[in-house]
Amino acid sequence: MSASRGASRPDPAVARLAGWIEPVVGAAGYDLEELVVTPAGRRSVVRLVVDRDTGVTLDDIAEVSRAVSAVLDDNDGDLGRAPYVLEVTSPGVDRPLTEPRHWRRNTGRLVSVAVGNGTTGEQVTGRVTAVDDEGVTLAVEGAGRPGAKKRPATPRLIPWGALGAGRVQIEFGRHEAATADPTTDDHGHHDGADDGADDDGGGQ
Repeated sequence: MSASRGASRPDPAVARLAGWIEPVVGAAGYDLEELVVTPAGRRSVVRLVVDRDTGVTLDDIAEVSRAVSAVLDDNDGDLGRAPYVLEVTSPGVDRPLTEPRHWRRNTGRLVSVAVGNGTTGEQVTGRVTAVDDEGVTLAVEGAGRPGAKKRPATPRLIPWGALGAGRVQIEFGRHEAATADPTTDDHGHHDGADDGADDDGGGQ
């Protein structure tokens, strides 16, 4: 079960969880990018993806984890006192760019994106140089002959209406590659009615 921005007909139980969690995440200064609930035996894994303009650190993940765990404990009765494991993570580089804030947070990165639609669409790869109300500006390198001198990149403004979901391209020679793995933190909730064999050590 999952709920994310723009998703249609979210599961009612996940939508209820999002109603508790999103205000807490927002109050802490973050965006809730995705909420996924996955059954795991007698437990459920509640996985959150959070982000903000300045990025997310391990301390930030721990802060969000504590705040969300508290609100879930406060609503324990509505959850049926079912044991759960809370996982909080930041977006990985493979997460699609679908919102203006996603593009803004990836300014300077090389991305690939489908532009247009249907038979008239094209795949464009370029570096994000600007994001504004009109769309996204990419610095696109012109195609040249093999071995020829590389041509200067040309700015191209792609309007929001023609912009598909973007994908960040990993550049192993750049600093970003060293920080490609998302920050994660697990926070387990253990209901007293469950036996100790299932406890992951993070119970409350």
